[in-house]
This record gives sequence, structure tokens and C-alpha cells, in this order.
Amino acid sequence: MPLPDVLDALLRAHGPSGHEQLAFDVVREAVGDLAEVETDSIGNIVARRRADGPLIAFVAHLDVIGLAVAHVPDDALIAAHRLGSWRANVAYGQRVEIRTKNGTVHGVIARKVKDNEKVEWEQLYVDIGARNGEEARSLVEIGDPIVVVAPPLELANGRVASRSLDNRAGVYVALESLRRLEGVNVAVVGAAQEELGAQGAQAAIHALRPDVAIALDVTYATDVPGDDAATGGHHVLGGGPAIFRGPAVNPRVFELLLEAAKEDGIDHTVEAGMKTYTDADVTFASRDGVPTGLVSIPLRNMHSPIEIVELSDLEASVRLLVSFAARVRPGDSYSR
Repeated sequence: MPLPDVLDALLRAHGPSGHEQLAFDVVREAVGDLAEVETDSIGNIVARRRADGPLIAFVAHLDVIGLAVAHVPDDALIAAHRLGSWRANVAYGQRVEIRTKNGTVHGVIARKVKDNEKVEWEQLYVDIGARNGEEARSLVEIGDPIVVVAPPLELANGRVASRSLDNRAGVYVALESLRRLEGVNVAVVGAAQEELGAQGAQAAIHALRPDVAIALDVTYATDVPGDDAATGGHHVLGGGPAIFRGPAVNPRVFELLLEAAKEDGIDHTVEAGMKTYTDADVTFASRDGVPTGLVSIPLRNMHSPIEIVELSDLEASVRLLVSFAARVRPGDSYSR
């Protein structure tokens, strides 16, 4: 299965938490012929395809982990702070792009301590090649976002490695589902700032007021060492999406997702937990409550530049959402 053009574009239109506007043109290009596309002051992107019937919202966060310029000292070795949670040993040695008002500045993440001790964030700095602080300050400013350079790489068996698959993979699934849902009242929320606490989805769902919502995200693939105990259940690349069951998920929505998967022969797993740690955790409690489900794509190497998914799982997720949407009917009760 080749890498879909929309997913490729989403992975290349990169921006860390708080800078989601870089993907706006990609979303408009993908579904602007079918849907109304707009953004808000937080950075959410909402694509709405209007029709009769209950409004179904697919919520997938656009933001990704990254860094931002914190201080530019006289030695030009730039201090950065994190946007989202990731490990210092993953950042060390990476090539980066700093997005400035005048364009992109290239750099690398280096380390002040060069021994075998554990890598810590306070040891790291960004080197852009400037001769001194004055030159560096002429190129970058405090607050400029920093992203890792790791474009998509197609692997064997229809698998792809890239930065930002958390959660541009979910955004792609939402957009492709919208394209296939002709005659359905559906909206896609490309949510901002999920990595910082899901404030984007909270605001977008409050404004949208959907009848039903499905959050789309990634979950730890348990077929590699290190991630095998990170989540409830066993979720492998090629095994289809994980359907979440837990307090944030409406039981009837879960049942409809499971019914759709079983009746349509869609490979899937079930994931369980106290919290989802996704946009579902704020979506279900919006206003007087929104019946919410969660569908997640198995992913290796979470929060790194070498995240890996299998494209067949994205297609299975699209099929699941389309089948689920056909089961949402006016007047249905989601009372617990």
C-alpha cells in the first residue's frame, strides 16, 4: 500500500504544539471541495460536511511534540524548552528546523556533557552554526518553534516511519472518512494542543456541539520491547485499530464500534484503562456531555522521530468509522 498523498503532506506540514496553522492548507486541499474549512483563535481546524441527521464529530489532534527557543546566550548555544512530553535521549543528536518569521533556520541538538551518564534536558542546546550570540539573535527569537527533521520513510510491508504520526495518522483517517461519508452530517476537528492538555478539543467541541464524537489517536504497539506493557491489551502493527473501553467512553458508542468491526470483518483489538490520555477525556464532558468513543492506531516508538505505523491499520480505521457512522440514527439514546 503506497503512502497516501494527504498523509505525506500532513507529515511534512509540521508544527509543534501551539503552531498547528502549518497544516491548515493541507486540510483545505484535502477536503475543501466537500466541506467548509475554518480555524479559530486556538489553532483548531474544523472541516464540516453538512447534511441531515445527527452531527458526528471525528476529533484528531494536529499538534505534535517539539521545542521552542527559550534563550539565546552570547555563545550562541541556544537553550530550548519542550512543547509536549518526550525524552532527552531521543532529542540528542537530532537535526532540527527553527520556524522564524523570516523562514526556516537549520540546526542540530548537541550536548554539553559528553560521557556515558544519562542524557538530561538541561545538558542539551541547539547549534545553528552562528559565530556568536549577536548573530544568533539576528536569526532566531525567543519562542520560535523547533521541529525535528524526520520526513516520511516508507518501510517494508506497507509500514511508514516518520515524525508526527502521533497524531497526523489520526487526522488522515478522519479526513479520509469524511471524504467517504456522502450524505452524512459530519465534522472533522483537527485539534490544537492535545500534547499540552487537550485545550483545543475542549474549545472546539464546546462550539461544535456534536451529537456523537469519536476521538482518533495512536496507541502503543505492543509487538516491540519496551511498549509491551504500556497499555491495556495487545495491539500489533497490522492488527487493526484499538477500540477503547473505559469511563470516558459511552457504552453505547463502544458497542456500535464493536458491532461495526465484527459485522464488517474489520480486524481490531479492545483497549481498556482508567483514562484515555487523548482528546476523548475532555470531549465526553463537554457542555452537558457528548457520547464519545475512541479509536486508536497502533504505533511504535511513541514521541520520537521514528514513529512507525502500518498503512493497513489506517485503512481499517477509516472503514470502521464509515461503518460506525451508518449506525448512528436520529433519536438514539446514549444514556448510561
